[in-house]
Amino acid sequence: MLASLNWMKEYVDINVTPEELADKLTGVGLEVEQVIHLGEGLEGVITGKVETIERHPNSDHLWICMMNLGQGELVQILTGAQNVSQYDIVPVAVVGSQLPSGMKLKKAKMRGLDSFGMLCSAEELGIDSKLLLPEQRSGIFILPADTPIGIDVKPVLGLDDVVLDIDLTSNRGDCFNILGLAREAAAVLNSDLKMPDLTVKETADGQAAAMAAIKVEATELCSRFAVRVLKNIKIMPSPAWMQKHLRACGMRPISNVVDVTNYVMLELGQPMHAYDYDKVGMHTLIVRRAAAGEKLVTLDSQERILEPSMITIADTTHAIGLGGVMGGLETEVTNQTMTVLLEAATFNGPTIRRTSKALGLRSEASGRFERGVDTVLTHNALNRAAHLLEQMQACETVEGIVESYPIEYTPAVIKVTAEAISKRIGTIITKKEIIRILQKIQFAVSEEGDDTLIITAPSWRPDVTCDADISEEVARMHNFANIASHLPRLDIVQGRQAVIEDVRDAIQDYMVTAGLDEVMTYSFIHANAFDKMQLAQDDNRRKAIEIINPISDEFKTMRTTMAPSLLAAASYNLARQHTKVGIFEVGRIFIPKSLPLTEFPKEHQVLCAVLSGKRNELNWNESHEDVDFYDMKGVLEGLMEKLQVADYKLIPVAEPFLHPGKSCAIECEGKIIGYFGEVHPTVEENFELGAVAYLLEIEIEPLVAGATTIPQYQRLPKFPSTSRDIAVVVPTEVSMAELEKVIRANGGELLTNVKVFDLYTGKQVAEGCKSMAFNLTFQDNERTLTDADIDVVIKNIVNVVSETFKAKLRD
Repeated sequence: MLASLNWMKEYVDINVTPEELADKLTGVGLEVEQVIHLGEGLEGVITGKVETIERHPNSDHLWICMMNLGQGELVQILTGAQNVSQYDIVPVAVVGSQLPSGMKLKKAKMRGLDSFGMLCSAEELGIDSKLLLPEQRSGIFILPADTPIGIDVKPVLGLDDVVLDIDLTSNRGDCFNILGLAREAAAVLNSDLKMPDLTVKETADGQAAAMAAIKVEATELCSRFAVRVLKNIKIMPSPAWMQKHLRACGMRPISNVVDVTNYVMLELGQPMHAYDYDKVGMHTLIVRRAAAGEKLVTLDSQERILEPSMITIADTTHAIGLGGVMGGLETEVTNQTMTVLLEAATFNGPTIRRTSKALGLRSEASGRFERGVDTVLTHNALNRAAHLLEQMQACETVEGIVESYPIEYTPAVIKVTAEAISKRIGTIITKKEIIRILQKIQFAVSEEGDDTLIITAPSWRPDVTCDADISEEVARMHNFANIASHLPRLDIVQGRQAVIEDVRDAIQDYMVTAGLDEVMTYSFIHANAFDKMQLAQDDNRRKAIEIINPISDEFKTMRTTMAPSLLAAASYNLARQHTKVGIFEVGRIFIPKSLPLTEFPKEHQVLCAVLSGKRNELNWNESHEDVDFYDMKGVLEGLMEKLQVADYKLIPVAEPFLHPGKSCAIECEGKIIGYFGEVHPTVEENFELGAVAYLLEIEIEPLVAGATTIPQYQRLPKFPSTSRDIAVVVPTEVSMAELEKVIRANGGELLTNVKVFDLYTGKQVAEGCKSMAFNLTFQDNERTLTDADIDVVIKNIVNVVSETFKAKLRD
């Protein structure tokens, strides 16, 4: 924010240099980034009056001006400007004066005649042309007719001012105005704060309530809305003093009515808007949500397409303004305006921010509403604006204010002890000093008992809601520089991360080692992702959280599965001629307990991976086959081995996005924790993969109990191993995983490995059965095994398998 020091001085006595004030404000949390001296480099330029003006005899574009500089004799100055007339008062750079550009004025000769100075334009005086009226931007800067002659031009144009460029944090909307900054300056300088004059004469005929009506329909978006009626409006330029203040704060003067609304916004922090009373249908203002597709031409002459999330100000027929952002062109105040409806309101900050972003339309008003505007300011702002226009003799105010106040302000009351404040700050501050500090920044304080304080935050500080906020206020006004630094007195303990994070790291390390590339995708997906995945309408994964302010329409939904994100990433890479795609991500999915949300959703950490394309990049000494189901199965098995998770099995699954005959669910300790398999051909087509793809998704948390990330030492065997093959005939529905699990469980300590090497169905086995052949490896760390040792184990395995699965040993 740009803040005029001259303007601040109207409300507080400042007895320090601008740089010292900047340091003090920065010390209490209002960071002053720059101190700007507006008239820096401008010396010796004074006001002068054109007593006579005539053409140069030797030039068709030069003029000879005889200037009254208030020093008795007239001074001859030549100019090429064409906008100068007799009796104009203008800035004059006399011989010896200096301009901000560094140029020093000397006597000059122009077409044979001497010129003892120069008439100055705004640009030559260092004034930004964007802050001037169109007629002031070119040619010589013409000063008001009542400007004294022969005085320094700096105070006339406000160039004797100093501007503080302050970087305000988002919670300090109370300082986004001159009075708020003056309040802080008064506190740090131990000075008194003066208040602006809010008196209104109300001399016009009638009652405001009989002339205007308001209705707040969207009460959740507008907590207070009020208007005043001003009659007999006279549109004219604002007084010079007001224009100086506006320019110093970076705003261009336009006309008295518009300037007053901007002035009050800069002064008090309350955005305002003026409507031409006669252009408002039924003289009624309605605060409502916009209709979908509703159109509004704003003051910048741009047509805006509105959405239902936006606040509109409407009359009885259509929208005439965009609440909190910008007014409509149709009801703009013009030179023909006779009566004005003056509005001040409190709008919902987050809604204003989203509207500004959606429309690409930021304004001084929207920036203030985003930070939060003091609800109590509404009447003060209306009265201040009316007072200023009355002072200019530019209006007559109708009696009364028309108002809707659906959500009344309730001050925050906080109970805290002086001991707690001192403990949190880290230095001892007495209760008496705490009370003094808080009262200095206009917090109401009462005492309860020996050490307890009951504190009421002022209306302009909605960010102060708890004892920690009170401690911060005390600390900053005590000045952080006055708080001594202390090393923390803590026991030093070895830190470590949670077990689930160890498992997560181990998973990421393994997946990279397995040859996959890690990707990072958004936690949001397109709403149509569930349709592309072929999820049924009653599938719980469709119960997803919708984002109120998405970064784009493509990312409106918080994901309940990571599969769409990874399939989209695979499609992106395959479309760019990557023949081998192996990607994975360890991220979060978000499962709401109910919709609409009443509490935070459950977040699950999940591993998701996709394989597609070729097994290897094109190379002369490597095969170039496509990846298949067993590549993904190998990734899963290697991961489980890495995490030393043994108690899991693969069972049939019916996921709509997986191929029904080439997919499995992953079961761990009786619970389904994931799935893998070939992506359904329709889903492949929906995601435009262009190749067969294999998908794995597994929850991480259920793995934690059985996983270990600490390598386990195993002594190398000294004695030889031996193997036996067995083939068993079992019913077709018995899975290899079930059979293998039983074999391992009953093989004892001597059985070290089990491998399937054959699967047969055909004439040599009974109908409804299949034959599976296993290679069993046996070994003992203490001795060489005999055939008798192995026979005992084999017999036990065969007996249990036969009993469990009604299996028969195949010859």
